[in-house]
Amino acid sequence: MSSILETLMLVCFGLSWPFNLVNNIRAKTAKTMSLKFLLLIEFGYICGIAAKFISGNINYVLIAYFLNLAVVGANIAVYFINKRIDNKKE
Repeated sequence: MSSILETLMLVCFGLSWPFNLVNNIRAKTAKTMSLKFLLLIEFGYICGIAAKFISGNINYVLIAYFLNLAVVGANIAVYFINKRIDNKKE
């Protein structure tokens, strides 16, 4: 039951990241993005993945962790793309 609840938590958080990614791509500016926030979230997902491996509790929940990690990583990449666009505009 705890794995199901953990997965549901990750899915709830994870559903917001694709919407955020699309909005950031459309905005074409990094002014509304926080790199520190994104890196903190990314670090949290890495810690969650590490905890699964250290505890030996390797199960389907890792899929949600890795998906979230990938989408937040894409948001980080878009941050740098948008930052470059901002710098060219200035």
